Order: sequence, then C-alpha cells, then structure tokens
Amino acid sequence: MNFIDAHVHVWTPDTERYPLAAGFRIENMDPPSFTTEELSEQAVPVGVDRVVLIQMSFYGVDNSYMLDAIAKQPARYRGVAVIDSDRPNVATTMRDLKKKGVRGFRIYPKDQAIDRWLSTDGMRAMWKCGSEENLAMCCLMGPDGLPALDKMCDEFPNTPVVIDHMCLIGASGRLNPQEIQALCNMARHKQLSVKVSAFYALGHKKSPYQDLVPLIRRLCHEFGTDHLMWASDSPFQVVNGHTYKASIDLIQSSLDFLKPNDLEFLLRKTAERVFFR
Repeated sequence: MNFIDAHVHVWTPDTERYPLAAGFRIENMDPPSFTTEELSEQAVPVGVDRVVLIQMSFYGVDNSYMLDAIAKQPARYRGVAVIDSDRPNVATTMRDLKKKGVRGFRIYPKDQAIDRWLSTDGMRAMWKCGSEENLAMCCLMGPDGLPALDKMCDEFPNTPVVIDHMCLIGASGRLNPQEIQALCNMARHKQLSVKVSAFYALGHKKSPYQDLVPLIRRLCHEFGTDHLMWASDSPFQVVNGHTYKASIDLIQSSLDFLKPNDLEFLLRKTAERVFFR
C-alpha cells in the first residue's frame, strides 16, 4: 500500500525554534503537539506513506516548520504554503518555495468581500505564476466563494486549482442541494480538483460518516475520480472521538460503487499528479 494523504497540518510545541505568529498563543495549539513523528504513528499503519503538508495558521506566513519537515524527508512530503499575496515579487517567492518542495499555496477569503476575494493584483500575480510553474491554488472556502473562483478559473485556465474539504458543504450539518450543484458546476474546469476530506466536520460529523456517501458519489460522477483526492485533515481527524483509520475506511470500504482504478485515483494518483511531480 502506498497511499497519499493530501491534507495534514503539523506543528511542534517547540515555540522557541518555531515561534507562533502575532495574535496566536500556545493555548491556541489544540492538540498541543502534532509533529511529523506523531503523524506517522497514525498514517503508516493504514498504508499512507506520502503526505501533503498544509501550512498551519499558528505560524502565519513563516513556513519554516513545514519546510524543515520536507527537507528531512523530501520523498515523503510536499507542501502547501501560505504567503502574503500583497507583497512585492510574490512570484519570486513562489518559485523559491517550489525549489523547497512546495507545490501549492493556500488561499481563502479571510475578511474580504466574498465576490472580490480573488480580484487583487497580488492574487492575479499568484495565479499567473501558478500557471507558469504548475503550482496549485488551494482554496479553503464555502460555496459562497465559488462564483469568484469560477471567474478566476476562466481567466487562468491552466492554473491548477484544488478545493479543500468538498467546499465545506455540510459544515452546517445539512447537505444543501443547491450548494452541491454549485460545486459540481465547477467540474467544467479541467485543472480543478477537489479534496474529499474533513469528514469529522461535515454532515452528521459522526463516524462512520455514511451520510456523506451520496455527496461523494455525486462528486465522483461529476468530476471523475481522477479529479478527486482523499485527505484526512489531521490532526483534527484524530481528536474528539474521530480516528485516522475511520477517515480512510470510508473511502476503502464504504464506496461500493467505485472500481479498483477509482480507488487508486482517490487514494494516490490524483494527489500524486497535483503535488508529487
């Protein structure tokens, strides 16, 4: 087994070597520690041998801990960094990080107007560089962010795009048909993929997550499994009664409509294409 987990956050209690960003305190780190070693204890027993590390908000735009983890095990890890899109020479920063194993950049609306969250000059510079360097724009957002994303995908059709956590559909506890349709409409963009992930936070939010199966089935039908990738969103998947194994079990054991090749795409091939090239 050689599966890929396409979305994991890691951090260390060593805040002297890796200080927290302004506005964050040690008390915000919950759990207090989730190092790459602690990650391996969860991932290796179920066959996950490669991981996409997602920069944790505790560290702001200082990607040092993630980059150090990649440098120690470059065959095992790739990274999705967070950078300030408004700083000069953002494309130079992106290219420098690519040399260190970064293959994507996390973007999200934050406090911006939802219809204009992708309209800045800096964001356009990021998307242009993403197209030139094959670096993914990894979007953390709800369905209300899709109209702006749709326009950006039209403007930069060659830029890889990844939507995190099934666009957070079901975060309210309800799987809204209109939101599902809005996400499915994005399948027309051939460089766009979706992470099938964060089951602990969606729908009924209870293992074994069977209520999410119809949504996953619909995404498989609309996007094709070659544009979907499984991810755990650990460590949040391994606390409060949820387990790492339960997340991957939903894909391996509960989606009886999938063929073996479909499982390969969901558990390895799609993430491999986007992040491990």
